[in-house]
Amino acid sequence: LIPRTTIVISMKILGICGSPRGSKSTTLRLVGAALDGAKASGAEVELIDVCKLDLKFCRACQVCFKTGKCVHKDDFQGIYDKILAADGIVWGSPNYFFTVTAQIKTLIDRMADAVHCQLLDGKYCCSVASAGSNCDEVTAYLDRLMVAFGAFVTGSAGAVMAQGPDAIEGAVKRSFLLGKSLVEDIKAKRDYVEQSAIHSITREHFKSLVKMNKDNWVHEYEHWERL
Repeated sequence: LIPRTTIVISMKILGICGSPRGSKSTTLRLVGAALDGAKASGAEVELIDVCKLDLKFCRACQVCFKTGKCVHKDDFQGIYDKILAADGIVWGSPNYFFTVTAQIKTLIDRMADAVHCQLLDGKYCCSVASAGSNCDEVTAYLDRLMVAFGAFVTGSAGAVMAQGPDAIEGAVKRSFLLGKSLVEDIKAKRDYVEQSAIHSITREHFKSLVKMNKDNWVHEYEHWERL
C-alpha cells in the first residue's frame, strides 16, 4: 500500500490598517476581526499598521517604471514585497473627509508600478472602514482601487460610529465573517464575472500604455513582454 500524503496549502492574508489612533482605533478592530476570521479558516495572517511606518510621498519621478524600484529609502519596499507575496489583503481605513487617511493614500500612491503591471492579478482583497456616518465612501474607493490593480474583491464591512456600541460590535462580527469569506474565495479561486470584465479592459489599457512608453518605462515593458 502506498501511504496517503496530506497536501497542506499555505495561504497568507495581510491586513493593512491606516488609522492613526493606534490601539484605540475602531478600524484596527475591524481589520483584526477580519484577520481572525481568515485565521479561523486556516490562513496565516499578518497585521501591518501603516501609521507606524516611515513612508515618504511619491515624487512621480517614474523611476519605478524604468527599474522596478523606488528611489526613496524607507519602509515602502518591505510592505510592498509583503503585498505582492500575499494571497489576500484586508485594507482598512477610517473615513477622513470623504476618503482614506493620508497614511493609506501615501502607500497607494507609491504602488503605481503595480497598477501598470497589474501585479495584484490572482489576489483577493476586502476592505473595512469606520466613519461618523458613511463607510461606503472609503470601502467603495478601496474596492474599486483593488479591482483596478487586478485583484478580485470579496466584499466590505463598516462601522458607523454615530450608531453606537451595538453597531460597532455588529461590524466586528461582519468583519470576522468577511475574513472567512476572503479565504473561501481564495480556496475556490472564485471568479467575479463583472470584476473579470473590468480586469480585461484595464489589463489591455495598461499593456498598451506601457508599450507606448517602452523606451522610458523599461522595467514595465519587459514585464509585459515576458507574459
